Amino acid sequence: MTILRWITAVAVLLILGVGVWLWDPVPSTPSAKRLAAAAETYDAEIIRDNWGVPHIYGARDADVMFGLAYAHAEDDFETIQESVAAVRGDLARYKGAGAAPTDYLVSLFGVWEIVEEGYDSEIPADVKAIAEGYAAGMNLYAAEHPEENWAGLAPFTGKDIIARFVFRTPFFYGLDGTLLELFGDERQAEIALDPSGDREAWQVAPKGAPERGSNAIAVAPERSGDGVTRLLINSHQPFTGPVAWWEAHLVSEEGLDITGGLFPGTPLVLHGFNRNLGWANTVSAQDLADVYRLTVNPDNDRQYRMDGEWLDFDVEETVIRVKIWGPFAYKAKRPVLRSLHGPVIKAEHGTYALRYAGMGEIRQLEQYYRLNQAKDFSEFMAAMALNALPSINYIYADDTGRVGFIHNAQYPNRDDAWDWSADMPGDRSDLIWDGYRPFERAPILIDPESGLVFNANNSPFSATDGPDNLDPANYPQSMGLQTNETNRSLRLIELTPKFSALGREALLTLKFDTSFAEGSETDAVVKAVLTADWSDDETLSEAAEHLADWEYETTARSRHAALGVMTAIPEITARFTGDPAPTPEDAFRQAVDYLMTHHGRIDPEWGDVNRIVRGELDLPLDGAPDTLRAIYPAEIRDDGQLHASAGDTWIALVEWDENGQVSADVIHQFGTATVDESSPHYADQAPLFAAKQWRRALLDRADIEARASCTYRPGSGSHAACLEE
Repeated sequence: MTILRWITAVAVLLILGVGVWLWDPVPSTPSAKRLAAAAETYDAEIIRDNWGVPHIYGARDADVMFGLAYAHAEDDFETIQESVAAVRGDLARYKGAGAAPTDYLVSLFGVWEIVEEGYDSEIPADVKAIAEGYAAGMNLYAAEHPEENWAGLAPFTGKDIIARFVFRTPFFYGLDGTLLELFGDERQAEIALDPSGDREAWQVAPKGAPERGSNAIAVAPERSGDGVTRLLINSHQPFTGPVAWWEAHLVSEEGLDITGGLFPGTPLVLHGFNRNLGWANTVSAQDLADVYRLTVNPDNDRQYRMDGEWLDFDVEETVIRVKIWGPFAYKAKRPVLRSLHGPVIKAEHGTYALRYAGMGEIRQLEQYYRLNQAKDFSEFMAAMALNALPSINYIYADDTGRVGFIHNAQYPNRDDAWDWSADMPGDRSDLIWDGYRPFERAPILIDPESGLVFNANNSPFSATDGPDNLDPANYPQSMGLQTNETNRSLRLIELTPKFSALGREALLTLKFDTSFAEGSETDAVVKAVLTADWSDDETLSEAAEHLADWEYETTARSRHAALGVMTAIPEITARFTGDPAPTPEDAFRQAVDYLMTHHGRIDPEWGDVNRIVRGELDLPLDGAPDTLRAIYPAEIRDDGQLHASAGDTWIALVEWDENGQVSADVIHQFGTATVDESSPHYADQAPLFAAKQWRRALLDRADIEARASCTYRPGSGSHAACLEE
């Protein structure tokens, strides 16, 4: 054999060897018959109204969840499957290396250990029943639509549904921000020192968690002026993706009758209303995660110091399967370390353990189910007292005229002598907290004197405009409660005292307010720009004079908002992107350059810049980041426009009249068809959304049937006939 042939043979063998090593096809998808088998035990009726909103009926709650899953899969099976792959720790196998961190976190948090250990012992039978009913609906859809399936992902199980809550709920108070810091190249955070000794601290690199947004307002009948109780539900979420709102109405013969918003892959309404009560959620940012700085044994990196001794880390190995091409995947092996505190992260700048609210919790779906079942205030509060949700504020209202605010969280049982906002010493077992403070000791304000409660992701100590706001002195600093105000909360604080009666029109004036407040970030940026000397540049000097005339409003017709918002937006969005904002002066220069480059003027109408785009639809919007009319762009585009991608999404204005009868106006930024561009409901609500108009929520069956566009039972074949019609 010649040397060339020998080299070729060796190369072929190496390629074959690598191919064999990388060969990792996903499992085969079960037959349609097997996938659909469980569907035979469920029966649901779906009525799509003229807006495509599904109203789902069943004898049992589990039947309704079966129909719910099927209906949601019709509108967004892609995102539901992505959510399942993510919580299974298999997303990189489908999406590639960019998804590998998600898969690693699933292992680091021990999501499936929690689910496997607690599913049979801690999940009540009725909760398992709805989870498994939902999974059966997903499997039926997969059986009927094999062309949409992610290969090998089905069948879906009730455990997948539970796992989604286990994994995702801690991220709503900013745990992802803490993780990004720990995995980053640098870290700047104080370390808490023993309060009995030296109180000084030293710097070790950037600390900051992204903020989220939402508005929620409840008005009691004595404040409304017309005897009507009103609840505004106005969560700010991305327009698309795994945490984008989708609307449904759920009705069962077991008593369920609720309308509201859901995320892909989540059974039950996450926020919404029934005949008797409703609630709105806003994201809170309490300090609920603690970072412990560990001392690693210099002679054995699998040990850490605890109470003067070296303890072994609990070490496992996880395999992350990263898609390369087709059936080939790179199997990345990574160690997963845990200490007595919790998950361990090794970074260039140190080794840290993490202990956080929601760690090991598996009852999230149970609490949402009890909330969906609640018919009065006592049942609602009993559901809240389960205290299984690690965070999220609740603004409550009901048919009796009661309103309330709950700054909900799993508040760790911490030693109040220590500063828990700093990193904690990791070598003391007495600093490893266990359990949570009782639910009733959370900041809760029910029926305030003014008849108004609100939250806009701000401090719990400004939740009403009356004299009975909660007193910070009644809550220990170790709870890590918020002290900040957002522009939206500042505007509510400014505006609400002006309305002795907060009727419908006044409430809508608040909701769709487009202005920035004195004391807001935008105010600070603008004032910094206006105090600078621009006399050496005629263009910038004229622009500064124009900015000085801005009254901080962001209506679509405004000719000042474009310059003002483009100047302020880097500062506002820095919280979300993690990118440092330029100085106000540099941001101003960039805004002027951007507007002159793309519009040829510094004063285009704001609606020419601020747009909602969906398919062929392209409309102007008012509002801006952190205004009560919340509109956030995906990016600063290179065509002179900002395309809305988050903020106001599904909004509901719920009203109970003097007789306790409920009605509601609702709107979605796009429509029910999340991904199907050919659907008439892909963007049919967007013109109403842009114009700040509503559609009436259909609650009674007769009204629903009168406006029905399609009625069918999943698995019965009736949907095919419905589609033909």
